[in-house]
Amino acid sequence: MSRRIAHLDMDAFFASVELLSRPELAGLPLVIGGGRPAGGEGPPAPEPLGRYRGRGVVTTATYPARALGVHSGMPLMQAARLAPQALRLPPDFEAYKAASRAFKAAAASLAPTIEDRGIDEIYLDLSLLPGVAEDGGRACAAALQAAVRAATGLSCSIAVAPNKLLAKLGSELDKPGGLTVLGPEDLAPRIWPLPARKLNGIGPRAADKLSALGVQTLGELAAADPAWLIVHFGPRYGAWLHEAAQGRDERPVVTHREPKSLSRETTFERNLHPRSDRAALGTLFTRLCERLAEDLRKRGLRAGRIGVKLRDANFRTLSREQTLDTPSDEAATLRRAAGLGLKRMPLDQPLRLLGVRASSLRAADAPEATAPRRRPPAGPQTGDLFAD
Repeated sequence: MSRRIAHLDMDAFFASVELLSRPELAGLPLVIGGGRPAGGEGPPAPEPLGRYRGRGVVTTATYPARALGVHSGMPLMQAARLAPQALRLPPDFEAYKAASRAFKAAAASLAPTIEDRGIDEIYLDLSLLPGVAEDGGRACAAALQAAVRAATGLSCSIAVAPNKLLAKLGSELDKPGGLTVLGPEDLAPRIWPLPARKLNGIGPRAADKLSALGVQTLGELAAADPAWLIVHFGPRYGAWLHEAAQGRDERPVVTHREPKSLSRETTFERNLHPRSDRAALGTLFTRLCERLAEDLRKRGLRAGRIGVKLRDANFRTLSREQTLDTPSDEAATLRRAAGLGLKRMPLDQPLRLLGVRASSLRAADAPEATAPRRRPPAGPQTGDLFAD
């Protein structure tokens, strides 16, 4: 039996969750991003985006805001120039997490083979469910949409296809509220006209290179000689580009995946200098490590390596990693290791972002093994300027 894989993607998820408690904003351009006003209590009031002054980025936007050119990941100041009349709200991540748990539970009640891909999207294997072989999964997808709406009041878009690659592409075709069923016969009319960058796995650099080589659409990529792709992109990625453009993907729906790393980071509303803003940076740094430790304990993990990430006022990004003698989930241990990473970084410029990352993860109940002590690489020794 051919596989039938669904990709369920919530529509403008964060913004849609906000609209549940603010129905008067429905139909208006609404942008989610930035921080809360200082000293504010209770739910923040929406404010005109044109008034925003800060370093935040767009987390998501309603479809009316997207029609004005606003999109996720865009700096809020740029969005404010494009759509000053739009409204802005800071994100409420606890509300989004609750809605995420609710929609995933509703989907699991109908199709239990689920791969979690983040807060607002999942893959589901529908292949063996009753009726799917007869209608390609259309009725099941409609039932999933109804279950999600009943549980959350939110809409989602679903595509059902022979594999994950086509399902992911298909869920974007008919948003919002789309229900798309794809088969091999839909490849030429629906998938190949799409820009090559729409394919998950083709990033900005690869898309620019393809464009420079005269390949703009997935159809043009599908028509390219595999040997030519390998010459320009290497044997592994070139071969994958050919297979993906032909709509081929054998990846299974993975119901459990161990994380390779966990991270916490924050972008400041204004630049902070490692010397003049040392106390504020120290507090933020410690809190990031505490939250990272909480994340590890919630997942029953310990970290063997800790990294620190900085982005300065010139958008230069620096990172360093430190190996722990023993894997840990203790905030103080993570803080000390991250501080050692800071000693190997130049801290002479104002900063706009600070982050910490845990990797080399292992189960907290795994037998302990002592990691070899490593001497830090040579580099600027500035000391832990964030000590608080």
